[in-house]
Amino acid sequence: MAERVCTIGYEEATPARLIAALQAQGIATLVDVRALANSRKPGFAKRALSAALAEAGIGYLHVPALGTPAEGRAAARAGRPAEMRRIFGAKLAGLEGQAALAALSAQARAEPVCLLCLEADPSQCHRTLVAEAVGLPVRHLVP
Repeated sequence: MAERVCTIGYEEATPARLIAALQAQGIATLVDVRALANSRKPGFAKRALSAALAEAGIGYLHVPALGTPAEGRAAARAGRPAEMRRIFGAKLAGLEGQAALAALSAQARAEPVCLLCLEADPSQCHRTLVAEAVGLPVRHLVP
């Protein structure tokens, strides 16, 4: 049984460094909590990332219901993290967010999972809010 939930941001990473960090922690599944699993950064779009993880023996699950809505992402880019947290909190409190969070909580108790988003600093990213809502200790990984 898992005793914690991990998070990781890929902003300053390469796919190889990200995978090495996940393997070092024994992560079974990377849970992508981006609303849109696209990236301009090579290797971090959904298809490429899931293939690289599969090759490394790590599962991949994209949960867009736990992603920040467009207006929250805009607030984060504009340097308004409190606004981003308010917007995301409202989404997380909805039915879809609560259902996704319940499924994630069950999975995190069954196997080691790590939440993925772009932001390098977990204090500035919604993934920390998701991780805290799971109700397990949180460990932020640095690739």
